[in-house]
Amino acid sequence: MADTRILVVGGAGQVARALTEAEAPEGIHVIARGRPQLDILDAACIDAALDDVSPRLVVNAAAYTAVDQAESDQAACTALNVDAPGALAAATARRGIPIIHLSTDYVFDGSKEGPYVETDLVAPLGVYGRSKLVGEGRVAAANPAHVILRTAWVYSPFGKNFVKTMLRVGAGRDELGVVHDQRGNPTSAADIADGILTVATRLLSGDPAAPAGIYHMTAGGEASWAEFAEHIFACSAEVGGPVARVKRITTAEYPTPVKRPANSRLACGQLKQTFGVALPDWRDSTRTCVNRLFKTREWEA
Repeated sequence: MADTRILVVGGAGQVARALTEAEAPEGIHVIARGRPQLDILDAACIDAALDDVSPRLVVNAAAYTAVDQAESDQAACTALNVDAPGALAAATARRGIPIIHLSTDYVFDGSKEGPYVETDLVAPLGVYGRSKLVGEGRVAAANPAHVILRTAWVYSPFGKNFVKTMLRVGAGRDELGVVHDQRGNPTSAADIADGILTVATRLLSGDPAAPAGIYHMTAGGEASWAEFAEHIFACSAEVGGPVARVKRITTAEYPTPVKRPANSRLACGQLKQTFGVALPDWRDSTRTCVNRLFKTREWEA
């Protein structure tokens, strides 16, 4: 795979930045592009970027992720999560390029007792979840050579996420109220990046045992938001970082414009069976992220 280029769309996002840091297989070069260099809302800009980079595979890591704001900004959410992925998938299909598209646990309503599998009924609760679900359909319809990866509760040293928020807010408060009746899989963007590269390598090899479709990709283990916060502060305490007590509260005590799924857990067995990918346990990866943030102080930004 000498000089095999992978174009990552959404260059400023958590997963895109993690992909640029990840150790790619020999011969594979990851090139991340974002606005203004690559505006995924502009079809001509998409074509220009594909012509310029000449990738053999494209990863779409761009998305509108402001879940609550999406309720009052539906047009922008739809443009970025529905129209843009469809246009990108169509442009890659015209060139015979496979696409990996990132989606979300929010396509489910959270009413299931156990972890969701790929074939479970989808029933998003808000504009964001609906837009991501429709976007999945647009990508699949436009490019037969697609892999859609649903992930959840993404965190990293970059951008805005739960780990950085806990450290920043915890630095100035003795106690934080954190929801305990929503459960999911906290997932490191670095682990997602490694998983994407494994999937991409299989797709680029033309392996017929790596079929197109939807797969779940989250970390091993599960937690509530409160348990996640408790572990973040435990890791932070180990290195002398910010620590706060976590008060476990209910969703009703922390109302938001959009109802969140009570159960966001995703079962990832199909991903392991098909691509041999199983992400590490969330506790270990959270510790790695907190340790890095403590050294760089990026949580203060």
